[in-house]
Amino acid sequence: MLQLLHIENIAVIEQADIELEDGLTVLSGETGAGKSIVIDSIGAVLGRRVSRDLVRSGAHKGFVSAVFTGLSPALTALLDELALSGDEPDTLHIQRQITADGKSTCRVNMKPVAASVLRQLAPYLIDIHGQNDGQKLLDEQHHIDYLDGYAGNEALLEEYRPKYQALLALRREITALETGEQERLQRIDMLAFHKEEIEQAALQPDEDEILAQRKAYFDHAGKIAGALGEARLALSGDDEVGGACALLDQAADALAGLKEVSDAFDGLAEQAEEVRLLAADLRDSVAGRSDNLDFSPAEREWVEQRLDLIYRLKQKYGGTLAEIASYHDKITAELETLQDSDNRRDELREQYHEQLAEAKTLAAKLTETRRSAAKRLEAEIVRELAELDMEKVKMRIAVHTGTKLSMHGCDTVTFEISVNPGEPEKPLSKVASGGELSRIMLALKNVLTAGEDVGMLIFDEIDTGVSGHAAQQIARKLSAIAKKKQTLCVTHLPQIAAMGDHHLRISKSVRDGRSYTDVSPMDRAHRVDEIARLLSGEQISEAARRNAEELLAAAGQGG
Repeated sequence: MLQLLHIENIAVIEQADIELEDGLTVLSGETGAGKSIVIDSIGAVLGRRVSRDLVRSGAHKGFVSAVFTGLSPALTALLDELALSGDEPDTLHIQRQITADGKSTCRVNMKPVAASVLRQLAPYLIDIHGQNDGQKLLDEQHHIDYLDGYAGNEALLEEYRPKYQALLALRREITALETGEQERLQRIDMLAFHKEEIEQAALQPDEDEILAQRKAYFDHAGKIAGALGEARLALSGDDEVGGACALLDQAADALAGLKEVSDAFDGLAEQAEEVRLLAADLRDSVAGRSDNLDFSPAEREWVEQRLDLIYRLKQKYGGTLAEIASYHDKITAELETLQDSDNRRDELREQYHEQLAEAKTLAAKLTETRRSAAKRLEAEIVRELAELDMEKVKMRIAVHTGTKLSMHGCDTVTFEISVNPGEPEKPLSKVASGGELSRIMLALKNVLTAGEDVGMLIFDEIDTGVSGHAAQQIARKLSAIAKKKQTLCVTHLPQIAAMGDHHLRISKSVRDGRSYTDVSPMDRAHRVDEIARLLSGEQISEAARRNAEELLAAAGQGG
C-alpha cells in the first residue's frame, strides 16, 4: 500500500505531505484546484513520462517521493532480483526529481535507477484508472488486451510475437527476391560492372597519398635540380673557383700544423676537422642525389593517369579509398545474394512455412485460452454490473478467429452488450452511455485486478456521467473493492465522497500573486461541509448539510 506521498514544487503544489491509509480514500476539491497534479505526481514515481512543465514556475526542480509498505511476495522477489531491496523490511522508498530543463533522476531505496525500472515495479504497486480509460474501452482494438490480461496469456504472447515478427521479416526478404527478373538482371549487370572496374584498378592502401607526393616531386623538378646543382657547386667548386670543402680542407690542415707548436690549438684543430668531415659528407650526399635525379616523362604520365583514375573512382564509389573498398565489399555480397536468389528464395520459403506452422500452433492455443476465458469474464462482468444497478444487462465477449495472423494471433475480440431486455448485444460504442460506460469500466477493473499483485487502485473521476442511484451503487462497489485493496478515488459525487473511509480535500489559494494548492485530511465537521458543497455548490445551505449528514450516516461514517 502507498503510505506516504511527498510532493515538492510540482505545478501549483509548493509542498504537500499526504498520508494514506487502508480502505477507501476519497479526494475532492474544486475544478482546477490540483487533483490531477496529485495523480500526475503518483504517475511520476511509477515511471510515467514527465514534462519540464510539471516543475513549479520559478523553481529549479520538482520532487516526488513515495513510501510503500505491505509489499507483495512477488514485488519483494523482484526487488531482490534487481538488487534494490532496502534496509527496512517490507518497505519501499521511491524518489523522482524533475529539473526545470526536463532532466529526471530516480531512486529506489536510495539507489539510482532508470525510469524504466520504476515502470517495471509499477504493476506491483498501483493501478491507475484514468479519465481516458473509458474511451479506451470504446476502442475495440484494446478489447483483446483486456481479455488476454484476464486469461493470463502473457507467456504465450511472449512466445508467439517473436515468431510473428520473424515471419514478417522472412516475407519481406522473399518479396525482395521475387522482384521482377528483368530488374534483378539489370541490377546484376550494373553491380558486376562496378565490381570489375574497382578490381581492375587494383587499388593499394594510401596509394593516392603516395602518388600525390610523387606528382609534387615531378611538378617541382626544375627547382629541385637547380637547388641541388647550386649546392653542389658551392661545396665542390669548379675549375676556376674552389668550393667550400676545399677551403675547409685548407683551414683544417693549417690548424692541424699548430699542434706541434702548442697544445692550446688542439681544440681548434679538432673543431676544424669535424666541420671538414661534415662538409665532405654533405657534398657527397648532394652529389649522389644530383646524379640520381629521375624525372622520367613516362613515369610522370603514369602517375598522372593513375591519379586521374583514382579521382574518377572516388567520384563514383566513395570519397576515400577505404569507402571504395567498403562499397566493393557491399556490392560483392549483394551480387552473391542476387546471383543465388533462386536457391535463397527456396530456403526462405521453407523457413517461412516451418515458422508459419509454429506460429499458427501458438495462435490456436491463444484462441483456445481466449474462448475459455471469454465465457468466465462475461459471467464475472455481468455479476459485477448487477451490483452496480445494471442487473438486466447481457454481456458477450466475441472472439472472432480468422486465417490471417497478426500481432495478437488469428483473433479479434469485441465486447458487446445489451442494456435493455429484448435488445440484441451490440458493440459498446453503439450502446453504452457515459454513466453505463463508467460502471462497465469499474466492473472490468474490479475483475481484472482481483487476482493481481497490485497493492493499490486509483480511480480518477470514475463518476463521469453518473448520478442518482447509479452513483450510490458505484460508491458501494468502490467501498467493497477497498476492503480487498487500498483504493483512492478522485470524485465530484457526494455519494462517493460520503462512502470514503478517509477524505482528503484539495484547495487552491492565491498568496502574494501566486497560486498555492494544499492537500488536507478532513475531520467529521469538515467532511459534512465538503459533501454539502458537492451537493449544492459554493452556497451551502442547512438542507445540504443535513443531506450530507444523512449520506455519511448511511455510509456508516457516523462518528
